[in-house]
Amino acid sequence: METKRTNKKILVDGIKKMAISLGLMFLGPSLIHIAFTNTEKPLYIPLLILGIVVCGLAIFFAFRGLKTIMDSMFND
Repeated sequence: METKRTNKKILVDGIKKMAISLGLMFLGPSLIHIAFTNTEKPLYIPLLILGIVVCGLAIFFAFRGLKTIMDSMFND
C-alpha cells in the first residue's frame, strides 16, 4: 500500500508565491497611500494606477500560491 506524500518541490514553489504575495500586500497599499497624500504632484495618477495593479497582483499571487500548495498535498 502506497502512502500519499507531499511533493516538497511543488510545496516550496507555492511558498515562494505566497512570499511574493506577502511583499506585494505591503507594497500596494503603501503606494496607494503615497499617491493619496500627494494629490497635487504630477505623479499622483501613475502612482495610484501602479498601487492598484500591485494590489491586484498580490491577490493573484495569493490564489496561485494557495492552489500550488494544495496541488502539492492532494494531487496524485
